[in-house]
Amino acid sequence: MVNDQQLDFESIRPYEDHEIQTVFNRLKNEQSFLTLLGFLYPHLPPTHFMDKLMHMTSIQQFQKEVISAYVKEVINGTTKGVTLEGLDKLDPAASYLFISNHRDIVLDPAILNVLLVENGFNTTEIAIGDNLLIFPWITDLVKLNRTFIVKRNLPVKQMMESSRMLSSYIRYTLNSKNHSIWIAQREGRSKDGNDRTQVSLLKMLNISGENALIDNFKALRIVPVSISYEYDPCDYLKALEFQQKRDNPNYQKTKDDDLRHMGTGLRGRKGRVHFSFGQPLIDELDPISALTVKNDQYTALAEVIDKHVHKNYHLWPGNYIAWDILNGFDEYRTHYSEAEKNVFLEYINDHVNRARGGDKEFIYQTLLEMYANPLVNKRSYSMV
Repeated sequence: MVNDQQLDFESIRPYEDHEIQTVFNRLKNEQSFLTLLGFLYPHLPPTHFMDKLMHMTSIQQFQKEVISAYVKEVINGTTKGVTLEGLDKLDPAASYLFISNHRDIVLDPAILNVLLVENGFNTTEIAIGDNLLIFPWITDLVKLNRTFIVKRNLPVKQMMESSRMLSSYIRYTLNSKNHSIWIAQREGRSKDGNDRTQVSLLKMLNISGENALIDNFKALRIVPVSISYEYDPCDYLKALEFQQKRDNPNYQKTKDDDLRHMGTGLRGRKGRVHFSFGQPLIDELDPISALTVKNDQYTALAEVIDKHVHKNYHLWPGNYIAWDILNGFDEYRTHYSEAEKNVFLEYINDHVNRARGGDKEFIYQTLLEMYANPLVNKRSYSMV
């Protein structure tokens, strides 16, 4: 029997095992989904792939044999390896709210889940904005991958109701289902490399709490996660978006733009990738309780999360090179070789040229700032 709480979550929750065959039957009749399969698996006829899906019986099997298998192919084909630290200090039997910086629409939580499973953890549930659910089959696909929906761009009253439902679902998943969750620290990706936690996210998370603000957040067991890509395949697209907003303040990305970002993120060169897991924010939150203004508490909590994301961010040679070029001297010259500088500048110039129709000087400057900002943030903690 379905209880009232489960019914409340019907519009946002992931699919469950007993629903997957119904979903697969829908997907096999979606031509655009079959076209995607042909793109992702060029050597396997879509009908053969669908036959494989029709024999699956659980979400876990789908994640292991389809999602994780493909993500591993992406890792092997587009990165120079993925490393991690800090996960050994977490408990595989516990549930956590992983709050991370956000670079890639698809890969940030996808790689995270591969790392979790490889180290004896269950996969997380993943928060995704409904603005990315361009077609109904995309909704089906992500909900098969333990993804729940964050509704955006609603009228004020509906947004409040949606935020309350989302907050309740997150707390319910963590504390009743004992299932971890990944959510980005802000709405959308950080396009300038300057990672900051949005206070509005924290306010949403607190709506479902029944105790003092800091006690509510302790119960969520927040673990800050720093995701560091040596190269961001979408960097030139993000820089071009900055230029388009400069030239037209009302500029908005289209659905086709979102699809292009997804594809570029999957296929593009990433270099080395590093995930750093912090510790659950528990005792560190106690001093925030002394603040008497609630908004000050939210701001202080955001700063604590940011501090861990920035301090644990793994800097690559390009971050140091971008800083030195922007500032006109070689402060970090010992952190990279001449060969590494040449490789980075060749990469930057190549991506400037990919931004067709772009203001090349603006794109170049924006790309350097994008790669320098993680170092700028880390410098604020005297870590470099």
